[in-house]
Amino acid sequence: MRLLVIEDNRDLAANLVDFMEDRGHAVDVAGDGLTGLHLATVNEYDAILLDLMLPGMDGITLCRKLRDDARKTTPVLILTARDALDDKIVGLESGADDYVVKPFALREVEARLKALARRAQSQGLQTHLQVGNLVFDTHIMRVARGDRTLELPPIPLRLLETLMRQSPKVLARSELEHAVWGDTPPDSDSLRAHMHVLRSSIDTEGEAPLIRTVRGMGYQIAEQDASTS
Repeated sequence: MRLLVIEDNRDLAANLVDFMEDRGHAVDVAGDGLTGLHLATVNEYDAILLDLMLPGMDGITLCRKLRDDARKTTPVLILTARDALDDKIVGLESGADDYVVKPFALREVEARLKALARRAQSQGLQTHLQVGNLVFDTHIMRVARGDRTLELPPIPLRLLETLMRQSPKVLARSELEHAVWGDTPPDSDSLRAHMHVLRSSIDTEGEAPLIRTVRGMGYQIAEQDASTS
């Protein structure tokens, strides 16, 4: 993989670079947000590791500019010392795809990067899904509900695809986690945070909710008359 590390802690950045290069990956490094945004915009990377607390431009602003202004879809893995659910949701809603909380294991970071890059590469090979007025054209990666076109990061997109393919089946947390992260599931808040991002995009005020949490079982996407909850 070709990776970009945006991290102002020189020791941590050096550890990441040494580990990733030893594993055969090519790595560029930026020590501040402005340089990181420039590199992420002008180059093509398989994935980006992004710290939140950066000089020049913070990670949340950088991620939003990368998505909204540069229109880049490169997978972004946030490196953060903030472990509160609200902080994680802010990061995901800014356009990031996943996060790991410091301190972290370097092997886990590599596994998550590989998973993000692999899914980003395979997204264009899928088909067409529909639940009610929610349509997912996976050939061109377009999601729309009625007249609204929805922009979703890769992990909520993967969750949506998994739920829609199994609709109206209720999927257990473990099934969804395995579909997204394989054998390296994240901390207990991660699925919940990504589902919050997905639900807030799909089910807006005035629309019949499609996504449901079925207590003690998992999650489901279905029209109201097909719901088992």
